[in-house]
Parts: sequence; C-alpha cells; structure tokens
Amino acid sequence: MNEVRKSALLPFPVEHVFDVIEAAEHYPAFLPWCAGATVLARDDSVVSARITVDYHGVRFPFVTRNAKRRPEFMAIRLEQGPFRQFEGEWRLVRLAVAACKIEFCLRYEFQSTVMSRLAGPVFDRIANTLVDAFVARAERVHGKPAEEGS
Repeated sequence: MNEVRKSALLPFPVEHVFDVIEAAEHYPAFLPWCAGATVLARDDSVVSARITVDYHGVRFPFVTRNAKRRPEFMAIRLEQGPFRQFEGEWRLVRLAVAACKIEFCLRYEFQSTVMSRLAGPVFDRIANTLVDAFVARAERVHGKPAEEGS
C-alpha cells in the first residue's frame, strides 16, 4: 500500500482553490499525465469523473466518485480502475479571506503485481507532484498575488 500526504499554504480564497481541485474537466490542461477527463456526474454533494492516465508509456483509465462539501472537503473514492484500493481526501482550511491551507492524502494499491510493477513508479510520481500541480494551476487561474511591500 502506498500513501501520500502533502499540504500547502496558498494566498487565495478557499473557494477558489476548491473549485480548481473539483474541476476535473480541466485536468488535461495542467496535469501532464492526464490524457483525458470527463465529468460523469456533478451536483452540490458529489462529483464523478473518468480520468485517463497516459505517462511514460503507461496508460489506463479510472473512475472516481467523490463526495464533497464546498469549500472545505472532497473525498476521493474509486468506482472503477486497476486499483485494489484507491481512496483519499482533500481538506481545505480558510486561514483568512484570501488565504487557505490545503491538505491532500491518498492511499492506493494496484490490483495486480504486473500493474504495480509497470504503473507503480509512474503513479507514485503523479501522486507526489499532485499538490504542486494544483498550486501552480491556482496561480495561473487566479493570478500570482502581489509581493508584500510592492
């Protein structure tokens, strides 16, 4: 079983950051490993999406169905894909009007030894760089904040 835990402080309103995380349809624009993303269902309490990973010759789709409470929480739950286990969560904490902390946790294990050997190192890299990718996306979408004192 692999587990990733990451956190970051962002100079943006918590709602803006949550919306970047929740908008799976935009993942191919900023996640280099994401070859496709289709939102299958979305309402105030859940978002479901099919994501296609294509990275360093490893390609596979998976479907998640994620319970959410905007702007502070989104669970990550696998519905379909090559994982024995795939679950995690995003937690967002408002620190000020224009500042928040994000915490990301993901636990995953591939179903087969072959898939684990082929895709494991690739997916480890993806999982470990995910928070940085979302921070960079929030900066692109919402603009880098002005430096203090400038």
